[in-house]
Amino acid sequence: MARRGIPFGKPPPAPGGRGGVDPAHERPGPGPQDAPPQQQQHPRGRPGPRIHGVHEVVSLAHRTLERALPALWVEGEVSNLSLPRSGHAYFTLEGGGAALSTAMWATSVRRLRFRLEDGQRLRVFGRLGIYLNQGRFQLYADRAEPAGGVGERTLQLEQLKRRLADEGLFAAARKRPLPPWPRRVGVVTSPTGAAIHDILQVMRRRMPTPVLLSPAKVQGPDAPLELMAALRRLAAVEGEDAVDVIIIGRGGGSLEDLWAFNHEGLARAVAECPLPVVSAVGHEVDVSICDLVADRRAATPSQAAELVVPDREALRERLASHERRLVRGIERHTVDLGARLHGNSSRLERWGQALVRREREHLRVASARLERSLRAQLRSQRARHRALAERLRANDPRARLGEERAELRALERRLLRSGRALTAELRPRLARAAGKLDALSPLSVLGRGYALVRDDEGRVIRDAAEVERGDRLALRLARGALEVSVEATHGADPAPTLPPTPQLGARGETQHDTSLGPSADGVVAKTCGTPGTAAFWLRAPDENPGARSRAGFHHGLLDEGTKDE
Repeated sequence: MARRGIPFGKPPPAPGGRGGVDPAHERPGPGPQDAPPQQQQHPRGRPGPRIHGVHEVVSLAHRTLERALPALWVEGEVSNLSLPRSGHAYFTLEGGGAALSTAMWATSVRRLRFRLEDGQRLRVFGRLGIYLNQGRFQLYADRAEPAGGVGERTLQLEQLKRRLADEGLFAAARKRPLPPWPRRVGVVTSPTGAAIHDILQVMRRRMPTPVLLSPAKVQGPDAPLELMAALRRLAAVEGEDAVDVIIIGRGGGSLEDLWAFNHEGLARAVAECPLPVVSAVGHEVDVSICDLVADRRAATPSQAAELVVPDREALRERLASHERRLVRGIERHTVDLGARLHGNSSRLERWGQALVRREREHLRVASARLERSLRAQLRSQRARHRALAERLRANDPRARLGEERAELRALERRLLRSGRALTAELRPRLARAAGKLDALSPLSVLGRGYALVRDDEGRVIRDAAEVERGDRLALRLARGALEVSVEATHGADPAPTLPPTPQLGARGETQHDTSLGPSADGVVAKTCGTPGTAAFWLRAPDENPGARSRAGFHHGLLDEGTKDE
């Protein structure tokens, strides 16, 4: 059944209707798109031409094309290939200057055994139709195969070659060198084929070498997997049976017989093998994917054996040739060394004699120069010695020693007299200063009957107004301390006459100032001439406020340096 026409480059709708046309449109009839054909009246009364709708014409053309051209093969070159996510394929077949739009459903694309690419020449089998919505003529392909006599396998092979080449598996830089002296050779081939016999025969002739055969099928559908397994078995052998190089191949045959060596999995197994691999598949003209991936390619299994093991006779000949060349080289070298030794001995003798003469002349010149230098230094040292002796005689200390001793004794006597006079002068001044210091000492003032008054917080009391009845006061005396309680406080009264207090003048002499200043009640304070001191009298709590005699007061001295204590 033909599929319904679809737009080129868009996902095709589900097939429906014969010839790719919806069943409702099998036979054109009246519809919203087409008005019924009408006979146009000619101006003279004759009937006019019949008018057709677009849908009617396209449907008619589609049915006519389907009846006239059933499914057929079309050959052309692929261009404008589009492979959307739906899995369908849309492309153009070109040839002879013409182009044909082609659509292939996803189910048909999945059946292809090769990859669609631009530039391919294909034979496509399908039905021609017209896409109604666009009126476009196109081919709906069911199958496709390579054209031009090239089979599908050949196309697959070329695509695989390009893909592996892009991955670098054919690159010469990846190929590994073969070991020059393999201890053991591994062979992957059929145990009953001619390849293994050819390999063994060549090895026996050239260089007997142990061979480890890993058998596998070399043709048929199971051959690629067996070849890969056999290759991996050889690569996994360890110990004394481990091989140094592997030969994989078979004898000649048809393309179908050799096709197992074009398998992608086998190619990747050869590339991943940790040992060098020599591929020998078919004859001289046969080149497989395995040949291109292997480290070395041999035209035949026999040539592979020749590449792997050295030729014993050739080695013997090369060894004999090397021996002859070595002997001749040693002889020539010995002669050359003898001649060079003789020449060097003569040159060495002449060079030694010249060196001795040159060194003797250098020694003579150096000896003469040293003698002249020593004589000049001796003369210079003698002249310097004479000059120093003259200076020593001129500055002999023994001549001045008596004068210096007399002057020293005179200075000693003067020093003693000056010390005694200075001591006698400073002793009275020291006594006066000691007396002044004792007069100004707070402890001396306390010794004369004064007291230092502080409250509970340790503050110095200067005014009776600073305390209240019941306050506890501490009195510091010359010897010991007292704690008293305030019974009463009184206002300021005229201060009693105090004895003069010594003061220090500007030059340190003692001064007396008898002026008194009234303070708070019960305290008469006087500021002395000495800065930082004040004298006051504190009346006892039980005394008459009018009594001003000295006997009713304690004497105290306040040092301003303790105000903040």
